[in-house]
Amino acid sequence: MVQHKLYPLTEIVGQENMKLALILNVINPFLGGVLIRGEKGTAKSTAVRALAEIIPSWATKEEYSSVSLKVIDLPISATEDRVVGTIDVEYAIKTGEKKFEPGILAEAHNQILYVDEVNLLEDHIVDVLLDAAAMGVNMIEREGISHSYPAKFILVGTMNPEEGDLRPQLLDRFALSIEVYGEKELSKRMEVIQRRLQFEDNPDAFIERFNYDQQHLRNSILSARDILKDVVVPDQLIEMAVKIAIMNEVEGHRCDITMIKTAITIAAFENRTEVIVEDISRAAALVVPHRLKRKPFEKRTFDTAIIESVINSYQVLQ
Repeated sequence: MVQHKLYPLTEIVGQENMKLALILNVINPFLGGVLIRGEKGTAKSTAVRALAEIIPSWATKEEYSSVSLKVIDLPISATEDRVVGTIDVEYAIKTGEKKFEPGILAEAHNQILYVDEVNLLEDHIVDVLLDAAAMGVNMIEREGISHSYPAKFILVGTMNPEEGDLRPQLLDRFALSIEVYGEKELSKRMEVIQRRLQFEDNPDAFIERFNYDQQHLRNSILSARDILKDVVVPDQLIEMAVKIAIMNEVEGHRCDITMIKTAITIAAFENRTEVIVEDISRAAALVVPHRLKRKPFEKRTFDTAIIESVINSYQVLQ
């Protein structure tokens, strides 16, 4: 069987926020996943699959050579039974023993669960995915018989907004969300073409040429996982995150909490054990925009000036 070669993550031109959001989720799998929204042909699925190729599962550096992440695809046509698994009720009644047939969520344990066109999934299926991603476990119950199993996975959804959006309640459940667009700059668009042609002409040579970049990223992610638990956040920066959430009029506390967790993960990725102002700013750009309240037919956009005003007021106080 011929192994399919994957395009290196580090050599995707541009799309820095998309790459960062994916990387943060593999550093800290408990962030809560990422939703990538954008037009076709913007390397969304390429980035997801490339990420798995270089990143080990929840493993130590020593385990990397033998354990790596897999991308488990969830088709939009999947039924709830196919997603969560099934319990053979008749067998349980006859024998008094549970017989569980695992589904996609069980297969995705410790892996990346990838849902392309997530906006076309039925809402109740999306709810199941998000609940499992948040808790790291899923429970199935049929005819009074229940079964729970571990389902710790990184949820990545991609979609084209032109084909419809997710309900606000579901958008809020994704920890991070980013918008991706095709490159507008001439030189970058040329570079996209040149790199793609080089890769298709000789994948092995292309991958080997950028092996150092890939290895450097891999080591940075593994080091970030090691120090993640040691990262601290000054109270003033927690206050800053709360102010940003309040001024953007987001509902509930999920935004504030996720902003802090994201800032912590960014600090770890930068090999620091203390969160700084810039981490909060970068985290807000990934956490806030998809949580903005919008009235019907209103196209409210994320205003970076709000973040800047909060940061400036904080720095003045210092």
